[in-house]
Amino acid sequence: MRDYDVATAFLGEWGRFQRLVFFLLSASIVPNGFNGMSAVFLAGTPEHRCAVPRGANLSGEWLNASIPLELRGGREAPSRCRRYRLAALANLSALGLRPGSDVELGSLEQEPCLDGWEYSRDVYRSTIVTEWNLVCEDDWKAPLTTSLFFVGVLIGSFISGQLSDRFGRKNILFLTMAVQTGFSFLQIFSTSWEMFTVLFLIVGMGQISNYVVAFILGTEILGKSVRIIFSTLGVCIFFAIGYMLLPLFAYFIRDWRMLLLALTVPGLFCIPLWWIIPESPRWLISQGRYKEAEVIIRKAAKINGVPVPATLFDTLEDSKPQQQQKAILLDLFRTRNIATITIMSLLLWFFTSVGYFGLSLSTPNWHGNAYINCFLSAVIEVPAYVIAWLLLRSLPRRYSLSGTLFLGGGVVLFIQLVPADFNVLSVGLVMLGKFGITAAFSMLYVYNVELYPTLVRNMAVGATSTASRLGSIIAPYFVYLGAYDRFLPYILMGSLTVLIGILTLFLPESYGNPLPESFEQMLKVKCFRNGQTTGIRNSKESPKMLVTPL
Repeated sequence: MRDYDVATAFLGEWGRFQRLVFFLLSASIVPNGFNGMSAVFLAGTPEHRCAVPRGANLSGEWLNASIPLELRGGREAPSRCRRYRLAALANLSALGLRPGSDVELGSLEQEPCLDGWEYSRDVYRSTIVTEWNLVCEDDWKAPLTTSLFFVGVLIGSFISGQLSDRFGRKNILFLTMAVQTGFSFLQIFSTSWEMFTVLFLIVGMGQISNYVVAFILGTEILGKSVRIIFSTLGVCIFFAIGYMLLPLFAYFIRDWRMLLLALTVPGLFCIPLWWIIPESPRWLISQGRYKEAEVIIRKAAKINGVPVPATLFDTLEDSKPQQQQKAILLDLFRTRNIATITIMSLLLWFFTSVGYFGLSLSTPNWHGNAYINCFLSAVIEVPAYVIAWLLLRSLPRRYSLSGTLFLGGGVVLFIQLVPADFNVLSVGLVMLGKFGITAAFSMLYVYNVELYPTLVRNMAVGATSTASRLGSIIAPYFVYLGAYDRFLPYILMGSLTVLIGILTLFLPESYGNPLPESFEQMLKVKCFRNGQTTGIRNSKESPKMLVTPL
């Protein structure tokens, strides 16, 4: 809204009203933290082996030898998906022969797990994997469950902005909270994997929509200086708090249905916020609803204890139509310079997302306790966000981003060189890798905004954010590769992260430069700086500087 910040400057930047909005909107993000990563425990795969029915007529020795050994992680372990043919074992047992000494086990015929599986209960009492036997031939279904959740996130990120533009920030915020909470509750009563997965997709739609709309509402209500801290620290840290709560809930509640119920209940605490969190006055004004906006602003002034001017808005001046140029997606590729920036940005977002979600979802595969590992993975995000904020304040974007990506990718690559007995060192390196990638991920939004001109800036953020969602969709399959080789996911994620760290060095440096208003004002990719590119639009407006948290 034109001149909105000037009209509401009398409210101040950090009054009681702003503090209330800041913390309540940030708190509404907490359920997103544990819902976004809940698949780590809901779809956890415990150790398993073929079940042998009680009526198999096997002696104790043959019962213990009924599962063949296979090499896994450099060590021999009972096969998860094969057993020796029970009919043959029953005949050998009846003849009084002994396994190993009288019969060479390697020569016996094998068969799949025809009678189901036995699951270890050391880590989980039950998960959707044990509920519907998502192992062996069906082991692809567990990562697909997580991927479809992120497909829901992708769909939600498309529609949330449009819905909030049409129906209001507050209405859609609470509607998406209800979707996230309500469909999570319905998942408890799932009778099949298909039902659970469809509901999980819808939960993903609500999860990201709630996050996006809360982000928009906060940035529109809060003042300029607080707005940046809200978007870089407030939202991110409260998401991390929700992420930290997930392993705490999961540790004490080992049954997946009861865990889902526990994760659903906190969403109900957001209901009273309907009567506290206001609608965005900016949105109301954009809809011509000046009286409603004025009521909210006067209430904010009363809470802050400041006097209100007699006239807040000049409705005649503010209602004048403004001519705006329209952009299309192809504008992101109209010149060689902007096309190169767009392609590099899409790759940067995609592979950073793969690294972030790949490391987050792989916590049960690390050495040690799965619950402690997940908690540490969440805790490390807090200093990562703080460091990212400090880097954005004082150092060039390219070097900050590239440095954190090199750190994250390099240490993840180094994991394969750590001896198997150095478990603590391995987990520490994964934590350091997660720290670097999380810091880089949180800086991408600011850097992306600074690279593009006003006309296509919002579209560019949307396009690169979509690339990020696509990265999160395939990330579970990077984790899935760990079933074949423990180090393969880390080699792939580490290599790709280092490569995009190198790629980042070729992007323009935006730190300290004004925000471009036209294509001509865009910064040049390093290899194009001595060349000329042709812009397609002109702007008579003076360039504006992006305000970073100084």
